Amino acid sequence: MSILSLFSAFLLASAAATPAHAAEVGVRTTTVFAPERGRDIDVTVWYPAKAGGAPRLIGDNQLFKGAPAHGDAPVAEGRFPLVLLSHGSGSRVEGMSWLATALAEAGFVVAGPNHPGTTSGDSTPAATPRLWERTADLSALIDAFSQDTAWQATIDPARIGVVGFSLGGAAAMEIAGARADLEAYARYCDGYGKWDCAWFAGGRGYVGDKPVAVEKVDLRMLDKARFEQSNRDARVRAVVSVDPGLAQAYVADSLKAIDIPLTFINLGTADAIPEAVIADGLAALVPQASYAAIADAVHFSFLPECKEGGADLLKSVGEVDPICDDPGGRTRADIHAELKRRIIDALRSSLKGSF
Repeated sequence: MSILSLFSAFLLASAAATPAHAAEVGVRTTTVFAPERGRDIDVTVWYPAKAGGAPRLIGDNQLFKGAPAHGDAPVAEGRFPLVLLSHGSGSRVEGMSWLATALAEAGFVVAGPNHPGTTSGDSTPAATPRLWERTADLSALIDAFSQDTAWQATIDPARIGVVGFSLGGAAAMEIAGARADLEAYARYCDGYGKWDCAWFAGGRGYVGDKPVAVEKVDLRMLDKARFEQSNRDARVRAVVSVDPGLAQAYVADSLKAIDIPLTFINLGTADAIPEAVIADGLAALVPQASYAAIADAVHFSFLPECKEGGADLLKSVGEVDPICDDPGGRTRADIHAELKRRIIDALRSSLKGSF
């Protein structure tokens, strides 16, 4: 999975650059204790802000454009829905800053962890299918924000949503109540040598920001009970899942039992969406689901906009995935504008209240 080497090379080098301007969006970094992992995890929080704070570009680096916010700006007065973000495999939540900033501008407090074991510079095949760790990270954030006196007057605990992309989309589905079948997932990977299944074949992972040799993952040796358990957190009232991983492994009855709005978004037209993430069939089973496919997009369109010369930079480091290419004729900025609109509309509709 060569995209992981990309993120190790570029996302870890994100700069806190000074933007030309920034909307009234505040940003803070913190840590939250995750009981499932027995350690603190890094969390970034975006929020509606009053004037103040230092202008920053979040997620800005050699390859990707950052999104503007104000570091440690005062929190705006009001009570806001909480939206949790779950990033894709080998990425970082800072790579979702283009979306997080738009959500904060729209009146949401947005928090996202960097999931240990599947984050840039700390990502291995063995950790990837342990979805119960990711959902536990998200539940730990809900606990933390609900108990933190600094946020109790700001967060509306009755309006909590989750947005996830790729592996994060799988975590978002599972926290809504979807359950995966281990044997179904193993059989799928037996005959599908791409995407996550290619990653499980072993070779190279990343630990301590350095590449390490890793062995093949035998999915059938996973903890079956943990893999198949329900990770539902009833405090989550709406979910948006973009190109969800494990798309071939979910138990139909668990999807039929989901009792909250679940918005599925695929990147691309129906005939070009990879089997690994296609979600129209999943949406057909969820009672309160909606489904949309974003024309002229590909899986990588969810990543930040690339800077000028980004494609050449990727070639120079041997990256083969078309990270900067949106081949359908639309710009990534245009694709992002549609994604922002769809995601914000879905969350506003599902997490009803004052905005």
